[in-house]
Amino acid sequence: MSYSPPSSAKPFNFNVSDQDLSDFKQLLQVSKIGPHTFENDQEDRRFGVTQKWLSDAKDYWLNKYDWRATEKHINSFPNYTMDIEDVNVHFIGLFSEKKDAIPIVFMHGWPGSFIEFLPMASLIREKYTPADQPYHIIIASLPGYPGSSVLPVDKDYKMQDTARVINTLMKNLGFNKYIAQGGDVGSFVSVLLSSTYDECVGIHVNFIRTEIPDEKDEMTALERTACKRAAEWRERGTAYAQEHSTRPGTIGLVLSSSPLAMLAWIGEKLLEWTDEDPSLDTILTNVSLYWFTQAYPRSIYPYRMLMAGNRKLPDYLEKPTGYSFFPYELFPGIKRLVEKQCNLVTFKTHERGGHFAALERPKEILEDVEEFVKVAWKV
Repeated sequence: MSYSPPSSAKPFNFNVSDQDLSDFKQLLQVSKIGPHTFENDQEDRRFGVTQKWLSDAKDYWLNKYDWRATEKHINSFPNYTMDIEDVNVHFIGLFSEKKDAIPIVFMHGWPGSFIEFLPMASLIREKYTPADQPYHIIIASLPGYPGSSVLPVDKDYKMQDTARVINTLMKNLGFNKYIAQGGDVGSFVSVLLSSTYDECVGIHVNFIRTEIPDEKDEMTALERTACKRAAEWRERGTAYAQEHSTRPGTIGLVLSSSPLAMLAWIGEKLLEWTDEDPSLDTILTNVSLYWFTQAYPRSIYPYRMLMAGNRKLPDYLEKPTGYSFFPYELFPGIKRLVEKQCNLVTFKTHERGGHFAALERPKEILEDVEEFVKVAWKV
């Protein structure tokens, strides 16, 4: 008998109301762009996005970007929601008809969303049919993020809560064992799943906390360049994280008041943290999702934990772990240091790609995960 999701998984379509779309465009239309300054006129973007980029992006968002086409593309995949605790969890489910299909949950980070994995999902649909697909693919929207953006307001929500909800999602779907994959916040949640829940039998990540390598350490030219870039980012690019960590209430309300402000804040990261600039449509899709789901103020709760002053490296992960090295990652993992943190069973180095690896390099991520599963999954 082929798999079918339980009745608790409700089919779902994204559908922004005409009124909300009209209100958004009106607000965007009247939003003023700040004056030219020395800082916002630097084409190398060393001080952030330029005034010209924001002006051009605003015009495109208003007059050319097609949200309804975006909705149609998102809804071409099987979307579901499931109520778990205080969260209406959204996920995309590409379920297999094979009895021995391996469940894999994919998890994004900030300022990403499930949209990062749609190029990979398209590759999976091209490569397999439901009859021969070796995996159940679950692309989860983390609590607080677009799609799963309703959180309790009477509790201090933490990543441990997110991990518990994701583990419950997988159990509710009928999977008593599964593999997790993630980048950025999704990688931290993956580590929590691996270290906390028996159902998670292994993880594959493209971001992991390790010691910071010493410049005297032996490294390849690619690793050395990546670490130099990461050191520059730690020095000049982390102010946003301090704001998220120390004043989330203020910045959450500021950016929720203007789609143009949100575009500047999130667009900067999508431009700066990638190997190559994403298309403007890709950036606007992600920001639009944050805007229409009111996800921005709800999505930054992990930073109070991630930026805590008493941070320490996580305990050694005993379960099988796979890692993909992308040279434009903010914290590139050097193999000998990754091995200190986990039971590393696969490690793959890529010449291109950055922080949003699944979005930038979907083919490579899919291949790496498939290779990891062959090693890590035990019947």
